[in-house]
Amino acid sequence: MEIITPLQHLNPSLLQNPLPYNKYKGHYTIFSLLRVAETSSQSPLSASPPASSSSFQGLNDFSELSSLNSIKLMHAQMIKMAKKSNSDAKMVSLISSYLEFGDFRSAVMVFFVGFARNYLYWNTFLEEFKSLGGNPYEILEIFGELHSKGVIFDSKVLTVVLKLCANLMDLWLGLEIHACLIKRGFNLDVYLKCALMNFYGRCWDIDDANQAFYEMPEREVLPWNEAILVNLRSERWVKALLLFRDLHFSYVKANSFTIAKVLQACGKVGALDEGKQIHGYVIRFALESNILICNSLISMYSKHNNLELARAVFDSMENRSLSSWNSIISGYTALGGINDARKLFHEMESSNINPDIVTWNCLLSGHFLHGSCQEVLTILRQMQVAGFKPNSSSVTSVLQAISELGFSNFGKEIHGYVIRNRLDSDIYVGTSLVDMYVKNDDLTNAQHVFESMKNRNIFAWNSLISGYSFKGRFEEALQLLNGMEKEGIKPDLVTYNGLVSGYSMWGRSKEALAVIHQIKRSGLTPNVVSWTSLISGCSRKGNYKDALEFSIQMQQEGTKPNPATISSLLQACAGLSLLQKGKEIHCLSIRNGFVEDVFVATALIDMYSKCGSLKSAYEFFQKIQNKTLASWNCIIMGFAIYSQGKKAISLFDEMQGAGIQPDAITFTALLSSCKHSGLIDEGWKYFDSMSIDYNIIPTIEHYSCMVDLLGRTGYLDEAWDFIQAMPLAPDATIWGALLGSCRTHENLELAKIAAKNLFRLEPYNPANYVLMMNLYAILNRWEDVEHIRDLMDAVGVKSGHVWSWIQINHRVHLFSAVGKPHPDEGEIYFELYSLIPAMKNLGYEPDINCVYQSINDVEKEKVLLAHSEKLAITYGLIKTKSGAPIRVIKNTRICSDCHTAAKYMSLVRSSEIFLKDGARFHHFREGKCSCNDFWWIQAASVAEAQENYELRQMPSRKG
Repeated sequence: MEIITPLQHLNPSLLQNPLPYNKYKGHYTIFSLLRVAETSSQSPLSASPPASSSSFQGLNDFSELSSLNSIKLMHAQMIKMAKKSNSDAKMVSLISSYLEFGDFRSAVMVFFVGFARNYLYWNTFLEEFKSLGGNPYEILEIFGELHSKGVIFDSKVLTVVLKLCANLMDLWLGLEIHACLIKRGFNLDVYLKCALMNFYGRCWDIDDANQAFYEMPEREVLPWNEAILVNLRSERWVKALLLFRDLHFSYVKANSFTIAKVLQACGKVGALDEGKQIHGYVIRFALESNILICNSLISMYSKHNNLELARAVFDSMENRSLSSWNSIISGYTALGGINDARKLFHEMESSNINPDIVTWNCLLSGHFLHGSCQEVLTILRQMQVAGFKPNSSSVTSVLQAISELGFSNFGKEIHGYVIRNRLDSDIYVGTSLVDMYVKNDDLTNAQHVFESMKNRNIFAWNSLISGYSFKGRFEEALQLLNGMEKEGIKPDLVTYNGLVSGYSMWGRSKEALAVIHQIKRSGLTPNVVSWTSLISGCSRKGNYKDALEFSIQMQQEGTKPNPATISSLLQACAGLSLLQKGKEIHCLSIRNGFVEDVFVATALIDMYSKCGSLKSAYEFFQKIQNKTLASWNCIIMGFAIYSQGKKAISLFDEMQGAGIQPDAITFTALLSSCKHSGLIDEGWKYFDSMSIDYNIIPTIEHYSCMVDLLGRTGYLDEAWDFIQAMPLAPDATIWGALLGSCRTHENLELAKIAAKNLFRLEPYNPANYVLMMNLYAILNRWEDVEHIRDLMDAVGVKSGHVWSWIQINHRVHLFSAVGKPHPDEGEIYFELYSLIPAMKNLGYEPDINCVYQSINDVEKEKVLLAHSEKLAITYGLIKTKSGAPIRVIKNTRICSDCHTAAKYMSLVRSSEIFLKDGARFHHFREGKCSCNDFWWIQAASVAEAQENYELRQMPSRKG
């Protein structure tokens, strides 16, 4: 071999500060043991160290030396002696002695020039060199010195040096070695070729490594495998798969390690078909007994959601390692097969395979991912009983489960465990702690943990920013955003989406939309989560119109909705009672396959119920295969708002028969159905049953339902006693229910008490003042009416306008006593005046008692005709096709006269009329109403007097 030209770009010398040597008297290195074993067995690959130091015959001269100087003297004698007398065994012993005394430079020099080497020596020498404190850079430094002095190195030495260059990222030394090899026409052996590819793959560019492979005139087995592995290490998954295909076409056989790695690549890129083909390759070459390959097959099939094939591979294995069990258990837990995973876990123990920390962590993470958060804590205890100490992965899963459960105290205990066991330096643990405190509404501790983190990733920043946003503390959230950017972390979509969601939740939709524009300016594209955060926030805040408008913008920008978007849009349709729009969104959810989603299904039931189509809601409910508690609650509440209490109770019994346990929301729906239908005995039954039979503590909503039920049915004294005996302080809903009942039953004494409390709790709610004005008007106490009006003026309270609307051919028509008149008002009044005689012939008598004004009876009848719901219903009769239901929405309760008139209208015109007054529906058909005329013991129309007053001020609108 020619002498390689001098190398100029070496790493700085590390020999200026020699490392202290190890003084292990009588210690023999692994390297020296290996050499002795080789001389005795003549088989370097099968060599094993001797059991004791007695095997070191002929090496006692070195073992008896007690200082570094004596070693050097012996080395000098060996140099003077004839070369053939210096056996390899003596040279290995000399190297070992230098290593023992910490003279790493001398050990490397002897190793380079002293004797014949093979790769087994090199691997063992490097391992011993590093274990005793040697710095690998020193080897490269000495290599350069010897090379510059003309020492000839064979391919084995150059292979190892190139590997060191790759590991130590010495870019220029490795490049110069390759240049010298090309210049001198050095004949590369197969190991040196692989070392070159490895060097380029690690230190330069993967394309350079591939070029080195393609420039080989003959490609043997090892370079093919190395080329594939180099691409896999650089995450060039597709390129690695293509190389494996070319390897197969070149009739070269891949080794087991490469096959296992290629199968892992198939799992990462979703290449199931390619994975199956490689499985066939494994079978053809009879490699299915290889445990490493089988484990990779199990993992690959699991990542493709094919547990059946993964289990088939597992069951076919004769010998299973711990990794085999962990792979199949991990597959089941990742895909929701929690019960199967537990069975495998017990089968594993019965097969005398002891689970390790990885096995337990698979169970922990799997149960959390699929919502079994309580079970995560149980597994944690079992794991500790089994003697395993939770590591960072365990703690991360547990903290995530605690976040969902809201167990803040237990979360603090885990935090203490983290600190005691020094796991707080783990970035995932720190991020999970921040997230846990944020979700448990403890921003103070979340901030403390965040500030103590040495390495904060984007997930920690995002968690804290979203926490402040959801609490409405936008100033702190924006300060964090600025701090994040100053630390060189670029905000991502999750960062901005947290702000969008926070702004929209707090009713600040303009700021939320501004953040979406900021996303675009930053070079990112708002995704479905961005728009859904905006839409859902608006829906939750009651800004339904904005939610629908933003959905149009989302679609115009090419973003397709997901199930969460659909649920929020259905909520907006329900809030506005837009049945036709709700049907369109239902069709959209069918086309996109979202109807099976539990949230979409529940939102559809709610939408149809609140949009006046209880029949459609019930039909859809019946089609749901796996009915959740939320869907049962929704349909029960649907029947409640239609005053079908008996049907609601029947559904409750059916739900219990299906094994679904009720919750507090279920009983709110049940009690609402009882109050709307006047079922006082049933109401008491279910109220008492809550705590006795189901251990559910009644909330203020349940007490409010009972006060409303007792008051509506005339049991005002019992309602008053019930309020006084309540364990909770009465709120505005309690006093409001009592005041409405007092107005209906003309009980002024209790009404004054209720009104006094309402004026204190809700001083700016006009409904409370209007109810008292109505009651005083009924009792002809006009001075008190004026007093209440003066009180409203003094406080600055104004009554909202009364309106009703109907949607015809996708257009909403609004009717109100104020504002511009409807363009078809003349036609409407003409039709209404035509209807009245026919209605009177069937028994209709205008209820002029609904007009609380000092005017004559004729004028009162005219005022009644101008009520907004009558105009909307009449317009629906004119414009709606024969047989189609008429659906009218009113923002206040219907008065008795309009309720009676609607019954007669349905009879005269043979029409179905659905009228929503507030949160309740009336279904008029064939002269009857679904409420069975129980409407009159409801709380009276909040704005009834105001509507009459508005009409009185505008006589031209009365016909």
